[in-house]
Formats: sequence, C-alpha cells, structure tokens
Amino acid sequence: MSAEALADSRVLTFPDAAATLAFGRRLGAQLAPGDVVCLTGNLGAGKTTLARGAIEAWTGSAGDAPSPSYTLVQTYEGRRGELWHVDLYRLKCAEDAWELGLEEAFHNAACLIEWPERLEGQTPSDRLDIELNSAGDGRSARLTGHGAWSTKLAAI
Repeated sequence: MSAEALADSRVLTFPDAAATLAFGRRLGAQLAPGDVVCLTGNLGAGKTTLARGAIEAWTGSAGDAPSPSYTLVQTYEGRRGELWHVDLYRLKCAEDAWELGLEEAFHNAACLIEWPERLEGQTPSDRLDIELNSAGDGRSARLTGHGAWSTKLAAI
C-alpha cells in the first residue's frame, strides 16, 4: 500500500481485494460512534469489501457481513456500540433515507454508507469520504476528511 498525502486527503493503492479488506480493518479499528464514512465508486469498485473489513474490526469477528443492497441497512454490535452498514443504491429519493433512521444513526452509531450521493448532499459535515476506483487488478482510494476527520485521517 502506498500513500500520497495531501492537506486533508490522501490517495492509497491496494494491489488486491485482500489489501482492500485489510485497509477496511484498519479503518474499522479507528471508528467510534458518531463517525460517518461515505464510500463512493462504481459497481465492483470494492466498497463492500472495504466495509466488510471495517465490520470485522468493529465486531471482533470475521463472520459473514452481507451487502445491504436489498435490506438497505445491516447493523452490527461491537464493544464500542452499534455500526450501521448502509447501501443507498436502490433509493429513489433522499427523503427515503431519513425514514430508515439514518439521522439518528449519524449521532449514535458509526456509519458506513455506500452510494452516499443518493443523499443529495445531505451528509454530515464531519465525515470521511472514500472514493474507490479500479486500478488494474487492484484499487485506488482517495480519502478526504471533512470537519473533525481532517485531523483523524492521519491515524488511519
């Protein structure tokens, strides 16, 4: 994994899915209730793989973490509280996300959100954006910290 540091962002490269999963574990070990991570990228870019690593670190278990594509939300309990894994791909409008209880989760749980663009810009000001892209057999990820995440980014 290599990193190119910028002011409040960095670009990482992952040679394969195992490296993406490992980075997810590092991220998950740093998460706390109230943290929001927005995962963007095309289908197959590695969003769910990264989320699975974070969920493993959060729960302390390498159990199966299914994609919430159809259920929209999967929740996981860990020693630090609750983690929400949210997939907004199938949402028709941003208002539907609030009916899921997402606003409350932003305050009380750690949140991993796939397809956050479906929220139409209504993401919290304190968040970490991770944009994943295919790079040959691997992936690249641009991490951008907003608000409190500008300083927390260095810990990952």
